[in-house]
Amino acid sequence: MSRIAATFTQLKAQGRKALIPFVTAGFPYADITPALMHAFVAGGADVIELGVPFSDPSADGPVIQKAGDKALAAGVGLVQVLAMVRAFRQTNDSTPVVLMGYANPVERYSQKHRRADPSGASAFVQDAAAAGVDGVLVVDYPPEECEAFAAELKAHQLDLIFLLAPTSTINRMQQVARIASGYVYYVSLKGVTGSGALDTDAVEAMLPRIRQHVSVPVGVGFGIRDATTARTISRVADAVVIGSRIIELIDELPRDRVAATAETFLREIRTALDS
Repeated sequence: MSRIAATFTQLKAQGRKALIPFVTAGFPYADITPALMHAFVAGGADVIELGVPFSDPSADGPVIQKAGDKALAAGVGLVQVLAMVRAFRQTNDSTPVVLMGYANPVERYSQKHRRADPSGASAFVQDAAAAGVDGVLVVDYPPEECEAFAAELKAHQLDLIFLLAPTSTINRMQQVARIASGYVYYVSLKGVTGSGALDTDAVEAMLPRIRQHVSVPVGVGFGIRDATTARTISRVADAVVIGSRIIELIDELPRDRVAATAETFLREIRTALDS
């Protein structure tokens, strides 16, 4: 059982929902990410999503795009992101870490670091597993085109996580269900991250449809910005994912206030989820 699956199993037994914060690796300071990840855990995070900075994101709104640009300008790429996970793992071997990003950095990494492996896994999969990564969400990898990638990850005990959206058809849900593991991420809005107001009624109507086809836990993100909304969504979802709001809160803060600010915000969300 993967670390992600074990976490969701334990939470279900406790009658609790997962809190999954997102931050772009290398933001707002290039070397602060491991400390920020520990602050997330102290604030009640169950799984951490780390965004891999990329120059041409298709699903990210202006807030996360700005964070990615700042991280790229500081020289943060996939090599540095894996080093951050390794640093986090020096003192935390239990909290699952998911890398969220795009195909280009993943494929470039494997091309640049090409090496033989008995399992046939790419360099990215080998190094992600060795660093302590637990799952991967590649926004622009459709399920019908990445079965081999999913098999590589599974062989190294990594989960492949997919997005579903309000526009997802039954056929797409079934395709995702066939190879997804860990959890699926339901994008609650038609648009990019941080856009629009969350329609909780629409989410409540959609999740039962998804669960007819998908057996892994379902997390909801894109639009959750406060404790009240998080608690409402948690009534129907297995996890709530919060990204843009965290980035807004820590943007432009002095270095010594970043971790504490994130921890305080997440503790409010955790309290709401557990109430």
